[in-house]
Amino acid sequence: MVDMRERVDEDRGLLKRIQLHVPGFAGYRRREDLRTADNLLRIQLANRLKDVRHQLEGARGSLTSNYQLKALEPLGAVILKAQSLEGQIRHAEQGYSPLVADIKVLEPQLNKLYEWDATLLENVDTLSQEASAMDAAAPGEPAEVMDHLNRIKSMLADVEATFKRRMLVITRTEVR
Repeated sequence: MVDMRERVDEDRGLLKRIQLHVPGFAGYRRREDLRTADNLLRIQLANRLKDVRHQLEGARGSLTSNYQLKALEPLGAVILKAQSLEGQIRHAEQGYSPLVADIKVLEPQLNKLYEWDATLLENVDTLSQEASAMDAAAPGEPAEVMDHLNRIKSMLADVEATFKRRMLVITRTEVR
């Protein structure tokens, strides 16, 4: 996987490179570049989750064709959850820290935020594999289909919980 942080660094224009040498502005420029890199990564994450949702919708057709009707209602709920999570990820906080913020998000935290989101990308890829396995199991036993569906539901819940915790952990504001 391409590290978006490196890509953003490589694509800095002349003005942004000059800003890196201005005292008091260099840190701001680096943090903005990290926020941009994380935003690009989250867009990819949301797009992959959208692909998983399309896989699940395709699996719904396979299940219908194979008369796996008991799985259709729970699958519909899973598809809605995937769609909701996609929107949450696409429009999530970027770790923005204005000049006079109550809680500042600095470079180390922004790097952790990026790493956190990169790990979620791997989880969504695993989710995609499970969706493909469920689609392949459509002609088989209903119990096998439901096992795949339950794993997908659990994996989606884990991705959502992890994503919701990311900013709390990064800013050290999580209450236990």
